[in-house]
Amino acid sequence: MDSSLPAALPEFPIAQVAIPDVSIIVPARNEEANIGDCLKSLTSQTGVAFEIIVVDDGSTDRTREIAQGFGGVRVISPEPLRENWTGKNNALVAGAKEAHAGWLLFTDADTIHLPHSLAGALAEAKEERADLLSYSPEQIVVSIGQRAVMPVIFAELAVQYPLQKVRDQSSDVVAANGQYILVRREAYDAVGGHAAVATEILEDVALARLFRKAGKRVYFRYGGDAVRTRMYRNWVQLREGWTKNLALLFPHPGLLALQSLLLWFVAWFTIDMAASGALSRRFACIAAGALWWILVYRRIRAAHFTTANNLLAMAVGLPMFAYLLLRSKKAHSKGQVSWKGRAYIVGAPSERKTAAMQAARATSSIEAQKTENRELILWSTSHAKRNFPHRTTITIQTLLRKRTSGSSANAIIPTDTGTTTPWKLP
Repeated sequence: MDSSLPAALPEFPIAQVAIPDVSIIVPARNEEANIGDCLKSLTSQTGVAFEIIVVDDGSTDRTREIAQGFGGVRVISPEPLRENWTGKNNALVAGAKEAHAGWLLFTDADTIHLPHSLAGALAEAKEERADLLSYSPEQIVVSIGQRAVMPVIFAELAVQYPLQKVRDQSSDVVAANGQYILVRREAYDAVGGHAAVATEILEDVALARLFRKAGKRVYFRYGGDAVRTRMYRNWVQLREGWTKNLALLFPHPGLLALQSLLLWFVAWFTIDMAASGALSRRFACIAAGALWWILVYRRIRAAHFTTANNLLAMAVGLPMFAYLLLRSKKAHSKGQVSWKGRAYIVGAPSERKTAAMQAARATSSIEAQKTENRELILWSTSHAKRNFPHRTTITIQTLLRKRTSGSSANAIIPTDTGTTTPWKLP
């Protein structure tokens, strides 16, 4: 018998599972009009290893079907929506749990990504030593309403969140655009991720504040060279979307609405003044009117729209913006906004917490009362026949006299219905 050791087995290379550089997470709810173009632009990215995770947030259209048609794209469903969480945050949390990379890109389903933009964004984030990098995409506007009001909104956002202050790591002014947020996974997990802002309607700004508060570096800029988006397909979507957001983006929406209307009235008044000045050769009036329009134009031009759209915004966009501001203020004052078929309770987090605590205490009190009632009924059942053997019907008051020392003859046991009726002995 040969007792020698067997020959060594041949060595085979161990398969290595490649870990991507970036995990791209796309939340999508009824995005059949957009998801195809978005994924086409993402799957064609080069220069960096990535994975794509689409989180289908309960879509009732062909969103899931279209996404599943792209090779290499994983389509998942989030967990059931938790109380007070927004659908988008729930989807983002689900996507982050499935991601493998050291960097996470959260991007909306209505975005289109320019070639090589992913590699460029990752390189820029590393160069800027950013834990969170966010781009404000180029806005695609088609309808007259969009072309008129969107330049005004983004111009005012530029005033409210100036880039110099947003990039200043010691500043309280911080912002991000949820259409494109690239984060370092380690930093994202350290601040709690989207789960920490899950009840926030403006989850992008809330997440940026978390990063800033935790000492993480935030870098934000206009990113028209990397990504573009068509936020809304019609006026109804635009109205609903900005009604949800404007009162949160601007701390004094009523005052800003008044300012916008005043700006608009003065602009048109200066046109009349300049026209009258031209007829009467009063060049000072012409100069004053021209100067006012130049100042307004420079303010709106900061939003990176075309000249034609900026002029349209000056002509009719300002009162439209005022309307949306007041509509948003009214909705938030009533405590509820809606988006994509879901209604959300809004208000300060402390107010939501107080309301929840009050509701919990009320529920607890009701349940305790019901438990006490059941105990009294059980006691009554065991004692009624022994103490009142000749009666088949007895009132709760009579039984309570027997149990409660010193109680009045009119003492009652509260019931679920609030009534006190004769009780049939079992």
